[in-house]
Amino acid sequence: MQANITTLANGLRIATSNRSGTQTVSLGIWVKTGAAYEKLEENGISHFLEHMVFKGTPTRTSFQIDAEIEDVGGQTNAYTSREFTAFYAKMLKEDAELALDVLSDIVLNANFPETELSKERDVVVQEIKQTIDTPDDIIFDYFQDKAFENQALGRTILGPAEKVLSYTGEDLNRYRNLHYAAENMVICAVGNINHQKFVDMVKARFENFRSKTNFKIEEQKYTGGYFAEKRDIEQAHVLLGFKGFNYDSKNYYPATIFSTIFGGGSTSRLFQEIREKRGLVYTTYSFSNAHTGAGVFGIYAGTGREELKQLLPVVTDEIKKITNEKVSEKELQRAKVQLKASMLMGLESSSSSAEIIARQLLIFNRVIPVKEMVSRIENVTLDDVQNIAQTIFSSTPTYTLVGDIDGHPSYDNIQNMLKG
Repeated sequence: MQANITTLANGLRIATSNRSGTQTVSLGIWVKTGAAYEKLEENGISHFLEHMVFKGTPTRTSFQIDAEIEDVGGQTNAYTSREFTAFYAKMLKEDAELALDVLSDIVLNANFPETELSKERDVVVQEIKQTIDTPDDIIFDYFQDKAFENQALGRTILGPAEKVLSYTGEDLNRYRNLHYAAENMVICAVGNINHQKFVDMVKARFENFRSKTNFKIEEQKYTGGYFAEKRDIEQAHVLLGFKGFNYDSKNYYPATIFSTIFGGGSTSRLFQEIREKRGLVYTTYSFSNAHTGAGVFGIYAGTGREELKQLLPVVTDEIKKITNEKVSEKELQRAKVQLKASMLMGLESSSSSAEIIARQLLIFNRVIPVKEMVSRIENVTLDDVQNIAQTIFSSTPTYTLVGDIDGHPSYDNIQNMLKG
């Protein structure tokens, strides 16, 4: 994955990766801000702003924003995460400047008309309610809240409904002016695109954009904890988590490989033991999530009330096994191949490549060569995996449950199972 990078005088980075044999371009604007950078009283505003920029500018109505892209067969979308907000599009190569013009217009000039604010508040509140009503979604919010208790990183991306209903156009403008600046933005295009032409397009629109942000990032610190919510539904959803690693940690790749071995697919230890051998679940997996200043490792399962009582002792037994005994060379090699294949297949997509380039520039201030990423995967050893397991599972657990959970093991029981 090669990228050409130009930095404007105001600090804005522009990146391209040319694929001259294609007929399309994927491009977007990535901003290093999100729920983890909000104050308590601002929770949910990053996501609400992401919605509202599509609702009109001085020169385009909400309909025109959508129509200009769709009239030429393009696609556009956006997302907000805990640490990133992105606005992106995929177009035929001859329409790349149109896509950039629309995206730059909404990011720079969205004017938040009150009629649209009123409607979109209700839309986002419906999104919040939908998440709350979906137990295998909301449990991840509960989990994040306990893993990073009383911190911005632990709060929800959508925010609480009462806060969303209170946000005004002035609030959105204030937040955008504080968090959107050249130094924490990347504009990236991948596909049939000439680098210098793209730089000229971006420069014409962003050359005078403010350079510096003026907000402080809150410290990120894993805490752990317990939360359970009984619901009258058929399943019990459970998440068991531990302290993980940040993006810049030397343990990032070993932790990712460990997660693949432990619960990353149908050949993983968790899947084989819990589903294939015992039939206790339909879905189970583990994950290793990194953030700028912290990380979290988690194990998810959806099961029945009676199975839940059997499930957690089995999970903790598998934790103790992989902590005390080295994994096999075959398991390690399988995980490496799975991780490399997933990475390389993702890079074949221009949209995924643009995302990776932009995020790496925002996190590491460079684009990591594919050869280097492959090397880091290949260099993980059996000892690394065991050390990661011991490090992760020695931390304070995060234990969250939602659903038909009567009789579930207590937090103290879980801690004792892990020690025993």
